[in-house]
Amino acid sequence: MSIRYILVFVLGVCSIGLFAQKAVYLDVYKPIEERVEDALQRMTIEEKVAMLHAQSKFSSAGVPRLGIPDNWATDGPHGIRSEALWDEWDDAKWTNDSCIAFPALTCLAATWNPQMAALYGKSIGEEARYRNKNILLGPGVNMYRTPLNGRNFEYMGEDPFLASRMVVPYVQEVQKNGVAACVKHFALNNQEVQRWDVDVVVDNRALHEIYLPAFKAAVTEGGAWAIMGAYNKYKGQHCCHNQYLLNDILKNEWKFDGVVVSDWGGTHDTWESVHNGLDMEFGTWTDGLGAGASNAYANYFLSDSYLQLLKEGKVGQEELNDKVRRILRMVFRTTMVKKRPFGSFGTVEHALVGRKVAEEGIVLLQNRNILPVDLVKVKKILVVGDNAVRRMTIGGGSSALKAKYEVSPLQGILKRVADLAEVNYVVGYEAPPYGVKETKVDRAPLRKQAVEAAKEADVVFFIGGLNKNGNQDCEGDDRRSYHLPYEQDQLIEELVTVNPNVVVVIISGNAVAMPWVNKVPAVLEAWYGGTEGGNALASILFGDVNPSGKLPFTIPVKLEDCPAHAFDERTYPGDGKSVVYSESIFTGYRWADKLKKVKPLFAFGHGLSYTTFQYDNFRANKRILNDGQTITFSVKVKNTGLREGKEVVQLYISDKKSSLPRPVKELKGFVKVALKPGEEKDVTITIGKEELSYFNDVNHEWVAEPGKFEAIIAASAIEIKGKLDFELR
Repeated sequence: MSIRYILVFVLGVCSIGLFAQKAVYLDVYKPIEERVEDALQRMTIEEKVAMLHAQSKFSSAGVPRLGIPDNWATDGPHGIRSEALWDEWDDAKWTNDSCIAFPALTCLAATWNPQMAALYGKSIGEEARYRNKNILLGPGVNMYRTPLNGRNFEYMGEDPFLASRMVVPYVQEVQKNGVAACVKHFALNNQEVQRWDVDVVVDNRALHEIYLPAFKAAVTEGGAWAIMGAYNKYKGQHCCHNQYLLNDILKNEWKFDGVVVSDWGGTHDTWESVHNGLDMEFGTWTDGLGAGASNAYANYFLSDSYLQLLKEGKVGQEELNDKVRRILRMVFRTTMVKKRPFGSFGTVEHALVGRKVAEEGIVLLQNRNILPVDLVKVKKILVVGDNAVRRMTIGGGSSALKAKYEVSPLQGILKRVADLAEVNYVVGYEAPPYGVKETKVDRAPLRKQAVEAAKEADVVFFIGGLNKNGNQDCEGDDRRSYHLPYEQDQLIEELVTVNPNVVVVIISGNAVAMPWVNKVPAVLEAWYGGTEGGNALASILFGDVNPSGKLPFTIPVKLEDCPAHAFDERTYPGDGKSVVYSESIFTGYRWADKLKKVKPLFAFGHGLSYTTFQYDNFRANKRILNDGQTITFSVKVKNTGLREGKEVVQLYISDKKSSLPRPVKELKGFVKVALKPGEEKDVTITIGKEELSYFNDVNHEWVAEPGKFEAIIAASAIEIKGKLDFELR
């Protein structure tokens, strides 16, 4: 039988099947907007409404009659979630859905490298595409307001400029795979406690200057195809159907043409959902939030109740058609792209991308001549801590993953050291498994065992921090204390008493108190490193890679130094009904600058290296900036040490005189530069009027007032390398 005959036969069978289903072909070669209108006018009202709500835990209906496929969402933002059962949260137990776990977004932000964000987005987008998902529920860009927020590890730090520069390439590269990046959680979702209905009270300046810029950048620069609403309220309305946030700002001001997706369980009302900007409803049960009947999707707020209102003429079809247009537009950008890439999943290449991100994100907070460890001199290594062996890809809420593999810190150290030194491990402190409630236990015997072993070691790696258990770095609730859990502080104190060579490695997505910091020679923030996290950590500890991460948030000495905790319970966690952002625009390093007496333990932008850098000749191409122009600042940076390394050059801007209060300085530019020993490079950063502007909440506009400004070149928010005055006219 000829190949031609076989092809004709197959095509004939396929055609018969399609005509049997009364399929209607849509022209895939027309421009997207024409295709959207073509499909819209062919759809029944029932088909339109069916597209607006879930049909399973993670999918919504397409239109089979028109050849429009279902939409399939998957949790990110750190990896592609394993398959769940159709109508249950239980794992479907597939054998081919084990993903690569990428580092947490705090780690990505700590790279201060948009190229790493692009590589991350490309890789996770390929994984989502391979699994045929067309909505990736991430990245997250809510601002870091309090170190107690259980979900901070999913976000990109405290500064809106840093988060904006990192989110744009992530979104762009994800979407090149024909997968919609669903940026979350819009907006003001800055705590997990009371998250379901706490009403956030924040002034318009803080809203626009601190909490919205990263979302705006994702939409207006990144071209995000989807946005997820938040659980909390703003102006008395839930954010998943919020007139001001979704209609006034997102769709009207920012001209967002994508889909607004509800967070799972974030929808509460049919009328508001219809009129206030929600497009796709996911995760609602029969009573709106709690458990209900299975396969209860007809009871969703944008399901039968909406259809009934339409048929009774109580609402028009204008809002309905707008929602469907947006969903169709997303479909034609993703699953119905003719040359959509195939993607790849669980590959070595993706794992190595994750390792590279983890290596660039690890922050060397403190080092007094102990790191990197020299295996010529060090022959007995003791590893202490539950986090040295604990899996960190499970737990934490919706970001939990079924990773193809996960290299623990202990495994990474053992592999790197091999037979060059003796490595011993003792747990030192006990933490319950994920999902097991903590009970009171006597940890003294474990501490004693670790202390005795420490006496014999040349160096001790204490690997602790937080984990993904409830009330730690975990969705659903916040931390209960700024201190390390499980009596880790006491263990560190006892270890350093018997051995001065203790290297403390914190694995977390949050700042923690460090009452022992002056007693230990070295502290590393290693974040949640994903699949290759243990290998990445080992490469830093032993000097194979020079650390270059910088903190994406401030680490305060004590909780009260954080502005969210500097007032009373109304500012955190709230009074049960609302939470008031009394600090306004003065978040993170802005707060420390304002008070002056509040000195951080480790400043925003701080991070050490195994080499040293020298800054010289800070200059500008002009000192007067006229409207419509830009100004370029330059500085010579030289590697004055013996190792190749990377430095993050940071530019802050200070408005010397303003009609409204402004922060002492604000980050407005940064460049990560790689330098060999003795090498010198000119680093340039260009800004314009936009970087000098503040939000005028009276006139609802961005304003750059003529006058004197100061440019500050720095290695962190407190490590100033040079200043220059300039003027805006």
